[in-house]
Formats: sequence, C-alpha cells, structure tokens
Amino acid sequence: MSLHHDAVAVLSGWTAPTPEEEALRVEFLGHLRAHDDAMTRECVPGHLTATTAVLSHDGTQVLLTLHPKAGKWLPMGGHCEISDTSLAAVALREAWEESGISGLRLLPGPLAVDRHEVWCHPPRSWHLDVEYAAVAPAGAEAVMSEESLDLRWFPVDQIPELSDEATRRLAKRGQAALDSGSRVLG
Repeated sequence: MSLHHDAVAVLSGWTAPTPEEEALRVEFLGHLRAHDDAMTRECVPGHLTATTAVLSHDGTQVLLTLHPKAGKWLPMGGHCEISDTSLAAVALREAWEESGISGLRLLPGPLAVDRHEVWCHPPRSWHLDVEYAAVAPAGAEAVMSEESLDLRWFPVDQIPELSDEATRRLAKRGQAALDSGSRVLG
C-alpha cells in the first residue's frame, strides 16, 4: 500500500473527537483526493505531515523542541519521505530523528489533526498535520538534533506559554491514551 493510500485509510477509519477536527478530517481527505502528491512537501497549497508527542515512560512529561522557524516549543514532527510506508511510520521516524531516543513505542493513533500555516512555499502554505504520541523507555535521554534550538522535558500540565494549544491538546491526549492502557505499537 502506498503512503497516500495509507493516509486515506487512516483518516477514513479515524473518529475525530471534536466537530472542528471532524471538519479537518474531511478537508484532509478532500485534499488527498484532489492531489496525488498530497504527501510530499512539493504539494502546494499544502501537504500532509505527521507530528508525535514523545512522552516519558510514565506519561507525566512530554519532550518538546524549540522550533527555529516557529520560535515555539513544539512536539517532534515533519514531512513525509519517499521511503515512508505509513503515517505512523512518518510519526515514529520524525520522533526518533528529532529526539535521538531509541526504542520509542507509538501509541495507537492518530490522536488529533491540526492545520497550520508554514513556510514551505512562501507566501503561504499549510501543513495538514496528523498527530500521534509515543512513549520513551524509562531513563531515556534525549539528544538534540540540528533541527532544534533546544530540547527539554516538560510536565504535561505545565507546557510553557511559548507553545500552542495543539501541543497541549496532543500531550494531554497522549497521556490519557497511555493512562487508559492503550496497547503500544512496536
């Protein structure tokens, strides 16, 4: 199955938890139908991306990166690559690349969707973001990548002001999924 087909299947089978996210889910599916290249950064006016909230082994903390372009504390995430086979694989790859943590375990997802303006194609482009959460092994130490100005663990209920509501929502949903005993994926 291609990455494009996986995205259609994932979003078609996902139940959005809010009316706003349901509208985005439908918008993302329409974008996929209209653009064969919707999974690539070359797709204008926007493209699908994957984000992952990396949680500590006990779910009390979330690892955030100080994003150089956004100037905010955000979860790990980014663009799809040709070698990616699924949105879940994109989410896990990006989380590992940006956190340096081996052994991350993805929670079943997605947990959220978000649409935000980005700088890929000036003057305006959009990331149609499909969001997941992953759990780090106990004692995991993060290693900052070149894509970050800083990398820190924050309590899920104390995400800094220099962040956004989508980050807070994703971290809380990841924590709730872990607390509910969701089966982690390898």
